[in-house]
Amino acid sequence: MTRVLSALVLIPVVVGTILFLPPEATLIFALIVAVLAFTEYARIARALGVTVPGGIGGMAVALAASAMWIDGQRAGAYVNDLPVQHSNYAFLVLMAAMIVAGAVAIARGDPTPSSLADAAATLLAPIYIGLPLGALAAMRGDIGNYAVRADFPWPFGDGRVVVLLLAAVIVVSDSAQYYTGRAFGRRPLAPKISPKKTMEGAIGGALFGTLAMIAGGYFVFRSPLWMLALLGATIALLGIVGDLFESLLKRSAGVKDSSNLIPGHGGVLDRIDSWLFAAPVYYVFVRYLS
Repeated sequence: MTRVLSALVLIPVVVGTILFLPPEATLIFALIVAVLAFTEYARIARALGVTVPGGIGGMAVALAASAMWIDGQRAGAYVNDLPVQHSNYAFLVLMAAMIVAGAVAIARGDPTPSSLADAAATLLAPIYIGLPLGALAAMRGDIGNYAVRADFPWPFGDGRVVVLLLAAVIVVSDSAQYYTGRAFGRRPLAPKISPKKTMEGAIGGALFGTLAMIAGGYFVFRSPLWMLALLGATIALLGIVGDLFESLLKRSAGVKDSSNLIPGHGGVLDRIDSWLFAAPVYYVFVRYLS
């Protein structure tokens, strides 16, 4: 019941922000989620004996997400019949993060066996958390607006439906994994990382995720059905990989959940783990292939 009640609160907030507030609100929401997820990531790192500087790491995550959003503004737009050019701010943020991570490692003084792990974990945070969430916020704006087919039959025929379609595919895939795994699961998928996941559940998740993308993407994008099928299967499989990756981090650190922030669900990182691997591929599709 706690899990259901939490979902009944969170779902309207997320969907309402995407549907009824301006694109900037989605960015603000993404930044809040990114910072919360980073604090949980840093907690897991500490449990592993790895030091991730909170202020610098959190700022890098927020800047990476913001840079992805800025890079996406007016994507696909034309001025005087010429495409609008963009600076790759996300790339600049990552380069700056790499330099800062190295400088922080040097400033700590004596070399230790964890120096490389500390610097690598600090640099991973904006890549693992910031860029995917920034990509989601960007697709709520111009990138998504230009991707939707002109004859979209219902309201919200812009970036809003693009983001919600990704959410629908991930939810359908996750639910299918659970129910097909319970009904038919026999062979473990990754027993040392997530003992309850099965190969049959993963196949069910990939199958139903693919069908969800075909059914929804037919109305949203101009792409052929075979491309939508490939996209749906890729998103579903990457969602599984993202889930397993976070489980690997938690199991390595000896923690069950990334935090107890969301009653019945664990932490923010537990809720968005599938999104973090699937969103970048979906972003590339929406921006360049749709």
